[in-house]
Amino acid sequence: MQEYSSPTAFEIAPTAALPDAVTERAAATPDHVALSRNVGGEWVAVTSREFADQVTALARGMIAAGVQAGDRVGILSKTRYEWTLADYAIWTAGGVAVPIYETSSPEQAQWILSDSGAVAVVIETAAHQELVESVRDGLPGLRNVWQIEAGDLDDVASHAAEVPESEVATRRAGVNTDSLATIIYTSGTTGRPKGCELTHGNLLYVAELAPTVIPAMRAEDASSLLFLPLAHVFARIIEVSCIQNGARLGHTGDLAQLLADLGTFQPTFLVAVPRVFEKVYNGARQKAHAGGKGAIFDRAERVAVAWSKAQDTGGPGLGLTLQHKLFDTLVYGKLRAAMGGKVEYALSGGAPLGERLGHFFRGIGVTILEGYGLTETTGPATVSGPDTLKVGTVGRPAPGSAVRIAEYGEIQVRGPQVFTGYWNNPTATADTMRDGWFATGDIGEIDAEGYVTITGRIKELIVTSGGKNVSPAVLEDKIRAHPLVSQCMVVGDNRPFIGCLITLDVEALPGWLESRGRAGDTPMTELVRDPEVLVEIQAAVDAANKQVSRAESIRSFEILPVEWTVEGGQLTPSLKLKRSVVMKEFAGEVEKIYAD
Repeated sequence: MQEYSSPTAFEIAPTAALPDAVTERAAATPDHVALSRNVGGEWVAVTSREFADQVTALARGMIAAGVQAGDRVGILSKTRYEWTLADYAIWTAGGVAVPIYETSSPEQAQWILSDSGAVAVVIETAAHQELVESVRDGLPGLRNVWQIEAGDLDDVASHAAEVPESEVATRRAGVNTDSLATIIYTSGTTGRPKGCELTHGNLLYVAELAPTVIPAMRAEDASSLLFLPLAHVFARIIEVSCIQNGARLGHTGDLAQLLADLGTFQPTFLVAVPRVFEKVYNGARQKAHAGGKGAIFDRAERVAVAWSKAQDTGGPGLGLTLQHKLFDTLVYGKLRAAMGGKVEYALSGGAPLGERLGHFFRGIGVTILEGYGLTETTGPATVSGPDTLKVGTVGRPAPGSAVRIAEYGEIQVRGPQVFTGYWNNPTATADTMRDGWFATGDIGEIDAEGYVTITGRIKELIVTSGGKNVSPAVLEDKIRAHPLVSQCMVVGDNRPFIGCLITLDVEALPGWLESRGRAGDTPMTELVRDPEVLVEIQAAVDAANKQVSRAESIRSFEILPVEWTVEGGQLTPSLKLKRSVVMKEFAGEVEKIYAD
């Protein structure tokens, strides 16, 4: 059994709690801009003192409304300033925050609020109000529903004077690193979501870990713009890391406005899932080809990848260095400008990024530091840093933690970031803990230096009728690299060979069609059988097949006339495929693959 551990790099006082950073920074640097709030398209500065005052007032108002120490309070909203305000107010009141994806169905919201026993919920819109009210009869313990857009948080805070300041101090004294801070429900690619119990200590560990990964997080101008859903652990740990380390934090929940917001906010580091970086790359490549500059972009891409790889093999030679400088002016600088112009580092998580994208982005001047973890590990089980980066891996075990490879290649984790268990579900907790080790369900490898590589998930492992074990991740990553591909899913369990379902990128298609003198609004139903499209997708499949053996290669594929989306139910809010849903909805298309 392979095992690798990393030494402890820092200590957290056992009496510490998440709200401490808010009060301490307000006292030490009251005029420091802690957050930037988007108001009518303009970024409005919120100082450390202002944020602390707003958090305390809202916390006292929540206490006045009946929130007791240890009570669970839900937050159902897109990513916005008030999300973070409510989060810290709940903790300051001694409560436990329970995030809910703003795209959740009534049944999902009811389950989370009911299972957690929430006494109150902060919601964003009138539509969310209707959603909660539609299931209110099944939530007898829910006493308060506070709508952000109706001004309810201001109203709650207006009752702060009804609670003495000493009560906040009393609530704080009752909280320490072992206290429950949040219950995050898994997004549920299969089955009913389980509530992961994360403590103040779990989240503080990650917040203290963050600047060891990105030292610039503690720089005077450090800033990050959050656009991932705060109901997901990945965005949540960046929220607390920014507050803990004094990095300016902004929020945007409108992905259609993301590029514009990046341009005005100008973050110094970004956090995203691999699909976001994939879209940036594919969008830039498609735009270049549509504008007649495809050859320049493709050459620039090759140079970027070669330059990045050379960093690990003694450095680039003079010729490569000169080419890199040229393309930095022609191509790379424009790509960095699209991300705000100041980003040097980005964090990627939620799924493997892949070596190809890692080298490309480092080559253009944005080093992506990849980590690995789950909600149950409060995010990072393994991390990469600027000085410890090995592109294609997810780094080494985080300080003070260990990773081992168990039976069937399963990755197991032990450390201060591992959760305490599943809420109200001791059976599920016992099923995933192995003598203090958390069994992730992911498959991977550890090299001699401790670097971990993810190769798939046990539940996603495909076993063909011939007995060949196939991990779909390698094939899917390569196919998604094609600019015309939006999503794909490898199939073949108990089948004679491997097949694939593929969806086309509706944003990339118009430009691609017009570059070929064709109508940009050609119906998707026509394109799935279009000879030119089939040639492009076959090329993507051929490129993927070069990564695997003949027995693992894709023999046939079906292009679908639809997109897989969060709203459609095929993707989780963190953009992971719900494979069981896709298999059920597109069973007929799968049968076509094996019809001949």
